[in-house]
Amino acid sequence: MSAVYLLVLLLPLISAQTYHWGPCPTPKVQPSFNLQQYLGRWYEIEKLPASFERGKCIEANYAVRRDGTIRVLNSQFYKNKTRVAEGTAVIHDMREPAKFGVSFSYFTPYSPYWVLTTDYTSVAVVYSCTDILRIFHIDYAWILGRSRFLPYETVSYAKELLINEGIDLFRMKATDQRGCKDN
Repeated sequence: MSAVYLLVLLLPLISAQTYHWGPCPTPKVQPSFNLQQYLGRWYEIEKLPASFERGKCIEANYAVRRDGTIRVLNSQFYKNKTRVAEGTAVIHDMREPAKFGVSFSYFTPYSPYWVLTTDYTSVAVVYSCTDILRIFHIDYAWILGRSRFLPYETVSYAKELLINEGIDLFRMKATDQRGCKDN
């Protein structure tokens, strides 16, 4: 009974998310991932819906801090205002450097942030999944670009990679990057 009660409580919170029954998939990540090459600005091209990303002109900027953690600075234009969220990323296991943990609050655990593929100069495909008691999971996926717009073929390649890893893209949507101000 308590699992059903938990599901009833959580469903409104995840209505803007993409969830599926069963545990999270475990896609392959970028082999020989190079964090130094990945750092810098990435623009969100497409994503699975996320309640924390509802605006346009969404971008993320990654930089290494003096303590070795990774500063994650996300920004979006939402309700006529630029909104910024600063978080921290860590690599838990240096044998798998493409698997980060990311948190945007001292009070929340690190969420997975897995770089499935990147060429470092134009495109990156990122996946995250939150497993809820192995009953269901919430998927997050992003196609990122070093520029605000990517060629159709590049986006198709990224989507095909996600599909081949068993990730449902039915709800994937393009992020509006038109009319954005570059810093």
